Amino acid sequence: MRLEHVAARAGVGKATIYRRWPSKEALAQDLLSHLASPHIAVAETGNTRDELLAAVTNPMRAVVETDFGPVIRALLSEIASDPSIGDPFRATIVEARRAEVTRVIERGIARGDLRPDADPEVATELLVGPVYFRLMFGGVLDAAFAERVVDSVMRGYSV
Repeated sequence: MRLEHVAARAGVGKATIYRRWPSKEALAQDLLSHLASPHIAVAETGNTRDELLAAVTNPMRAVVETDFGPVIRALLSEIASDPSIGDPFRATIVEARRAEVTRVIERGIARGDLRPDADPEVATELLVGPVYFRLMFGGVLDAAFAERVVDSVMRGYSV
């Protein structure tokens, strides 16, 4: 990502971009946050399985049906290797996703649907990790896949 290209595409000068974002990393973080945020929340439905399914389908929709998909694909290697991009991404977007899945797991435990020792951190990785694995390495991201992921987690975490 080059700020010259961003400025040209926006039809503004590079100085205008720098007035709003002090660096390309800050611009990337703002863009990722803007694109990812609408796909993090999981509505409380009273049904643990449905909420776990939303925890999978929300990021799946984000990477398949929105501009977040191409942006995250383009930035994944930088997120992994460049702390100036990766650390803020993990501290905001990844942490928000973890917090949301934690709430889903806690609700499932409170309802008696999930074991009291269900680990929300691992649950996040079990639910969302397969989406990013398929995004990076190929594979269909569809409703049937989401159902299989959730069914696997439910088998492991159910009482």
